[in-house]
Order: sequence, then C-alpha cells, then structure tokens
Amino acid sequence: MEYTVQKLGSLAGVSTRTLRYYDEIGILKPARINSSGYRIYGQTEVDCLQQILFYRELGISLESIKEIVTAPSFDGSAALKEHRKKLLEKKEQLEMLIANVEKTIAVTEGRMKMSNKEKFEGFKKKMIDENEKKYGNEIREKYGDEAVNKSNAKLQNMTQAQYDEVTKLAELVAETLAEAFKTRDPAGELAQKAAELHKQWLCYYWNEYSKEAHAGLAQMYVDDERFTAYYDKEQPGTAEFLRDAIHIYTGMKK
Repeated sequence: MEYTVQKLGSLAGVSTRTLRYYDEIGILKPARINSSGYRIYGQTEVDCLQQILFYRELGISLESIKEIVTAPSFDGSAALKEHRKKLLEKKEQLEMLIANVEKTIAVTEGRMKMSNKEKFEGFKKKMIDENEKKYGNEIREKYGDEAVNKSNAKLQNMTQAQYDEVTKLAELVAETLAEAFKTRDPAGELAQKAAELHKQWLCYYWNEYSKEAHAGLAQMYVDDERFTAYYDKEQPGTAEFLRDAIHIYTGMKK
C-alpha cells in the first residue's frame, strides 16, 4: 500500500510539515515522487517512520536517529526489541510515580501512612533511568554490570536524609572546585579538598571505593565530552583541573 504525505501523516499522527522536514534532512525520504510531484511512501518508509517515532518517544535527537536508521548495519527487528525494553523501563517508572501519587492522596485523606523513603522512590527511579540513558553504556563498559547495578540499588535504597546529604555534598563539591580552579593549582589545599569531597560524594553511590577507579572516573570526565561539558559549563578547563587534582589525591598522577 502507498501513501501520500497527507495520508501517512494522518495514519501516524504527525503533521505533513514534519514529514516534509524529515525528507529535507534525509531521515525519511519518500519511495518516489509521482507525476504530479507528490511524495509517495511505501511499506519500507512506513516501517522507518515507526522506528523514528519510537526513538523520538525515548528522547533521542533527530540527528542521532538519522545516524541509527540510515546506517547499513541497522537491524529493524533488533531495534524493536530494544524499543520494547526501554519502553517497559519507562512504563515501570511511570507506574511507580502513579503509585506514589495514589499513596500520597491516601495519606492526605487519612486512609494510610507513608514513609519519607516511599515518597521519593519514583523520583529516584527516574534519576537512575536518566543516568542509564545518558551514560549507561560507558559506565557499564568501564566498571561492569554488577558494579553499576549495585550502585543503582544503593541510590534506590537511600533514605531521604541520605539523599539530602549527598545533594548538599554535590553542591559543596561544585563550590569548592570553583574556588580551587581560581588558584590554578591542582595540588593545592583547596583542590585537594575538592578531590576529598568528590570521594565522599562517590561513596554515597559506590559500594566499594578504590583509588584506581576514582582516578579512572576523573579521566573519563575529560575523555567524554558530555562529562566535560557538565564540568566546564561555568569555567572551561574545570574538568581537566578536577582530573589532575584527583590524580594527585589518589597518587595516580603520571
């Protein structure tokens, strides 16, 4: 079966403007242009659009989607299985938030009691899922599934008091690091204090601490542009400064 832009847009629930834009950027080309100049889409394009919309639902940029779906190695069947996995994770997170809201309503109506830990379970799950989406592959490759799973479990089981503590500690790390950066001395007292605070912050998430792992993480802050952008957003060069301070703190400086 073939579809015009209007028919495909109506079928998929997207605007004709969106489909024309997808054509312009090369993410979804029509199968052909008919004699009247209309874009005509076939089954292959319908299936591709479905994949694009799945990826968009998962928050992936159009630029990244284009790289994925136009790659010669793209496997539609494998992609669908991955979509299913990610959507089930999203469903689990939403169900936790819905359950959280329902419990809170019951508490406000006096029908049940709710611990402070329960009040934040859904939000911590969302944080874990977002971290997995952004950095999961790199972190798991570097530290292994078991270590990452234990870290996620530790975050999920944090009490509200612990969560408040680690949030304040993260702010203190950022403040101390910013002051230390002004000295331009990664071996200085302030920089080494920032490295120590960073270790304390990590220990809220890591089950086991090692100097090697700490130094390796600091190096990744420089090697991975996403981490670099996070640390350098206020002052370029901060990621490298933190890396150097941590390497001195751990004794791993080359």
